[in-house]
Amino acid sequence: MSRRRWVVALLVVLLLGQMAGAMVTTAVQQTPTVDEPVYVGAAAVYLHEHSLRVNPEHPPLGKLVIATGLAADGPRFDGAYQGTQQRIGQHLLYASGNDPWRVMLRARLPVIVLTLLFGLVVFAFARDLAGRAAGLVALALYAFSPDVIAHGSLATLDAPAAGFLLTSVWLLWRARLRPRRCLPLAGAALGAALATKAATLPAAPVLAVLAAVSAWHACGAVPRRERLLRAAAGAGVVAVTAVAVVWAAYLVVDPRLRWAPQEHVPVVHGLRGLVIRLLPFPQAYRDGLRMQFAFENQPWQGFLFGRLYTGSLWYYLPAALLVKTPLGALALWAAGALALTARRRLRPAAPYLLVPTGVLLAAAMTGSRDLGTRYALFVPVFLAVAAGCALTLGRRWAPAVTAVLVLWVAVGSLRTFPYYLPYSNEAFGGPAATHLRLHDSNVDWGQDLGRLADRLRERYPGERVWLVYKGSGLPSAYGIHAEDPRRVPAGQVHGLLAVSDSALAKARGRLADLVAGSRPIDEVGHSITLFRR
Repeated sequence: MSRRRWVVALLVVLLLGQMAGAMVTTAVQQTPTVDEPVYVGAAAVYLHEHSLRVNPEHPPLGKLVIATGLAADGPRFDGAYQGTQQRIGQHLLYASGNDPWRVMLRARLPVIVLTLLFGLVVFAFARDLAGRAAGLVALALYAFSPDVIAHGSLATLDAPAAGFLLTSVWLLWRARLRPRRCLPLAGAALGAALATKAATLPAAPVLAVLAAVSAWHACGAVPRRERLLRAAAGAGVVAVTAVAVVWAAYLVVDPRLRWAPQEHVPVVHGLRGLVIRLLPFPQAYRDGLRMQFAFENQPWQGFLFGRLYTGSLWYYLPAALLVKTPLGALALWAAGALALTARRRLRPAAPYLLVPTGVLLAAAMTGSRDLGTRYALFVPVFLAVAAGCALTLGRRWAPAVTAVLVLWVAVGSLRTFPYYLPYSNEAFGGPAATHLRLHDSNVDWGQDLGRLADRLRERYPGERVWLVYKGSGLPSAYGIHAEDPRRVPAGQVHGLLAVSDSALAKARGRLADLVAGSRPIDEVGHSITLFRR
């Protein structure tokens, strides 16, 4: 191996090493977020009961990934307990004789490993497009992305789904030269994305078209009719393989595919209902989609730039990404997109990177849950690859400016360590000010219950504590003995008042009055504010 390749390999290891350190540290320090107990509970049910009854609204592959961590540790599981999917996970963590810290770390580690492997895909994709330097730029943006680190360190589905999609697109790009090898692999990666999160479905027809384009390009000098047949066959191979992977994910959980929904499965009419009926997936998958559409019909509350509202705003996700993306990354995303469309040799790659990103973002923007940039985690993943192409813009200053922007992203990411979930960029005040503009998984997802316990023990021992907490953790399990101040007369609420910032964003009525009569004295993890009453 040449000296230059050794240097590149060393830089790849260093970038992924720092990312691994950031994610593992975050996973060790954070208590369960809102969704994690649901997925961890479902993973335990998969292992012990081989049943699809828990969390049917999401396909099983991501939870099977989480289950590999649980299987390695073997936590106690109470099969006799019957409760909601949220309660099953909480019972596993707090009422079955397990150490919740240990269980959560084991559940998160497989997702961390996957996120690191997807970093190699980011590097390889950008290197294929524009060389090793572009690969390093792309990997640096990925490895220092606060959003990717934050969600890649959780036992959730967003990071695996985005990574599998990117892997499929990369393999479709490589299929332009090696169709027989890469098209089936691309289909498998697409199937893995679909079997992880149904929100990736809008990308499926786009990737089928890209498969046909790659197969067409690979034909070379053959008659037009034959090229059309090969293009159709390429799309068919990807589609059939993807469907097979989805079925395989369900069969791994339950080889007999027993499906008796324990929750009401709503009827979906119109075009959505027709699409669901035509999908060649197991009944459990299609019923899960029906449940998801029912969630979309509920009146969710959003919070953007200090405004609390019911419903959704079409521009919520672009605005939230503007707040939560490092400024250097935003500049490089724009430069990379420009390079993909302006440089002739890169133009064939533009549909592979920009079209799936645009279609998925447009689909996500129509959703009714304005709850976080995690619904658009594919954006920093895909555009990191595009950003690497900024080096090809053909200006002598391009490498130097790119290096400065990457360094800016890295410094900002290191400065926010280990509070990646509430990150916002410098233009919006940094992590300490995120709660003024966004809520829920953008800033406060229940992750800092353990840090709150440490803060109370170190700075406020023996004081009376009142707690308004948004999350799935059990405060008493971490040594927090507090009451909800909204359940007693206001005159009895004296001492420390700890309030999750998402609850502050939505504070109205009683809670708003309690906060108005209190004095802020401290904050924990940029997600919980402490008041003195």
